[in-house]
Amino acid sequence: MSRIGRAPIDIPAGVTVTLGDGNKVTVKGPKGELFRICHPDMIIKMEDNVITVARPSEDKLHKSLHGLTRTLIHNMVLGVTEGFTKSLEINGVGYRAVKQGNNLNLSLGFSHPVIVEPPTGITLDAPAANKIVISGIDKEAVGAMAATIRDYREPEPYKGKGIKYEGEHIRRKVGKAGAKGKK
Repeated sequence: MSRIGRAPIDIPAGVTVTLGDGNKVTVKGPKGELFRICHPDMIIKMEDNVITVARPSEDKLHKSLHGLTRTLIHNMVLGVTEGFTKSLEINGVGYRAVKQGNNLNLSLGFSHPVIVEPPTGITLDAPAANKIVISGIDKEAVGAMAATIRDYREPEPYKGKGIKYEGEHIRRKVGKAGAKGKK
């Protein structure tokens, strides 16, 4: 049995979880409301402020969905209570981020500034010129927004310039040694 899938999910005080038809899970908390329609084969039960997820058989599909379903529901509960954040670092001469209203204005060495508009439920912040903080209640949306911003200028391996996740290690390469001996 899945070690992750069989772990129960405790519902903290101030959070309400409702299970609807077709395995629709709705979670309301102090930070907002999330809902997700889980796979119809999964068995989701709620008893005494504890949610458990079970699988109907030992089929390969059901085994793979067991831990996934439990983790998705757990992330929804964490999101409405604590929220999620991702931090990005900008490296490079002249590369910077400035917050303009809700949007983020990025100068990344292009001939034009890159304006990033956050989707609903996501907040973008630039506490320093070389740091971006993305926060929200939906873990999937926060990660997708961080990946989108990183894609504007991925870190390159020679000088390390670009946008990287905080704590990400960039494998550096040695540049050209020169054209010695070639004619």
